[in-house]
Amino acid sequence: MTVPKDILEKALALEPLKKVELVDELLTSLDIPDSMIDRDWAAEAENRIEAFENGQIKALGIEEVLEKYR
Repeated sequence: MTVPKDILEKALALEPLKKVELVDELLTSLDIPDSMIDRDWAAEAENRIEAFENGQIKALGIEEVLEKYR
């Protein structure tokens, strides 16, 4: 689908701050919560906490993580 020309022209004519506000509004409109994804992430978080508490995985200190990227 192509953006209607009149809408695009009006958007491009906006001041920079208004363009940023428009983009923010458009992106926010796409951020629709999905209960299934939220449920899956909650389960994953619980599984990771349990694995950590059971010693199946370990946590790294910030220095260890940063060292990997230096």
